[in-house]
Parts: sequence; C-alpha cells; structure tokens
Amino acid sequence: MAEQIDLCGLSCPLPVVKTKKRLVELQQGVLEVVVDTAVAQENITRMAINDGWKVDAIEQDGKYQLTLSKNR
Repeated sequence: MAEQIDLCGLSCPLPVVKTKKRLVELQQGVLEVVVDTAVAQENITRMAINDGWKVDAIEQDGKYQLTLSKNR
C-alpha cells in the first residue's frame, strides 16, 4: 500500500520541500501526495520528474492527488 501525505493548507515552498524530503527517504516505491493548489501540484510534479519519478495527477473537488512512483 502506498504511503500518503496530505499537504493541503501549506504555502509554497513547503509542499515541495516536504515531498522532496520524503522522496529522498523512500528512494523508490510509491508516494501519494495531496495538495490544494495548482502551483503546488505543478512544482511537485516538476521536481519529482527531474528526480526520476513518474507522476500521475488527478484533480477533484479543488484538490490534487499526485501519485509518485519509482522503481530502480
């Protein structure tokens, strides 16, 4: 089961910083991230892709669920 972190209500750059920290700890696998702004969604997506993670994003009811995955 994937780990999920809810970063709604946090101002930039905190969603990116907290996601980056968790991705470094994980190194591989699946992490689900929930944010409530398009800017946070775009910034996390860009950072994760640059670090070699695959990103799937879904927007629903004003929230964005990102599924970040990476296999070695």
